[in-house]
Amino acid sequence: MLRPPHSSLQVAAVPAQRVPARDRDQEAPWHTEAVCRRDEAGLFFAPSKEPTAARLSREEAAKRVCARCPVMVECREHALLQPEPYGVWGGLTAAERRVVLARRRRRELDLNKTARVTAPDRIAG
Repeated sequence: MLRPPHSSLQVAAVPAQRVPARDRDQEAPWHTEAVCRRDEAGLFFAPSKEPTAARLSREEAAKRVCARCPVMVECREHALLQPEPYGVWGGLTAAERRVVLARRRRRELDLNKTARVTAPDRIAG
């Protein structure tokens, strides 16, 4: 059975309980503060066969919701670490997240390559 792309968190269907981040219990999950909890999940996930213009408009609306969210960074990191293949998470579309992940991989490879090149100098020096 296929599960909906957003079923891992179910944040859009649960009423929000706003607690300032500085006062939040550190054990509470980050998504308890997500602004998207008050919005329709359809804003963040594409319906099948959605026309391009409608998709772009919907994604921009979702990104506006994300822009005012106090846990946008946590949401984005969750989507990058999972990785979430669908929807707008942390203000990024699935395609934008793929670009971020590719850049992170390249940066990590470059850092590892630099570390291997400079490591013998440190030992001999």
